[in-house]
Amino acid sequence: MESATPVIVAIDGPSGTGKSSTSKAVAAQLGLSYLDTGAQYRAITWWMVNNGIDIEDPSAIAAVAGKPEIVSGTDPKAPAIMVDGVDVARQIREQDVTSKVSAVSAVPEVRARITELQRNIAAAAAKGIVVEGRDIGTTVLPGADVKIFLTASPEARAARRSGELKNADLDATREALVKRDAADSSRKVAPLAKADDAIEVDTTELTLQQVVECVVTLIEEKRAGK
Repeated sequence: MESATPVIVAIDGPSGTGKSSTSKAVAAQLGLSYLDTGAQYRAITWWMVNNGIDIEDPSAIAAVAGKPEIVSGTDPKAPAIMVDGVDVARQIREQDVTSKVSAVSAVPEVRARITELQRNIAAAAAKGIVVEGRDIGTTVLPGADVKIFLTASPEARAARRSGELKNADLDATREALVKRDAADSSRKVAPLAKADDAIEVDTTELTLQQVVECVVTLIEEKRAGK
């Protein structure tokens, strides 16, 4: 049996739409690599915070954007993220990083650095890869074979995210999500946006399993040349 052609899948969308859970499950099911691009932006933000860089000063961020060594594991069952040899998977999810990641991500030098990293990882994925983020289909991998844009109502997204954050305040979580969407959608460089050729999937009323099945079907149809 000949092996399937490598497939590059871009999954974009705002926070709380189920991007990570969907992307990991799809990659695992289809035997593909997996890349959480948001974790890379969180990792560089963590490094900035840890090294006392002024997050309010884009030129200070730009000056050191090339310094941290960021290594992403691409196993969907155990995705790792290392900064200068340190595993930061837990630290990058903390509120201190979450509240600053939009500001750091908006700096063009940071985006250029991380985008290059993402393209290299995708190019090196022998069997193909599922890449999730906010600007994958539009900027990072505009030539991706399959582009999916996940959406959900702000209420559904806040409920999922506050569940992940262990009983966080629902209203505060919703407010933070809406604020972050606004920041990410309005930034000048590679904003959060749906690619013209992306398929939109509204996950508000769907279970994770239903979303995964939907995305797997879309990828298999593409591979079959439909």
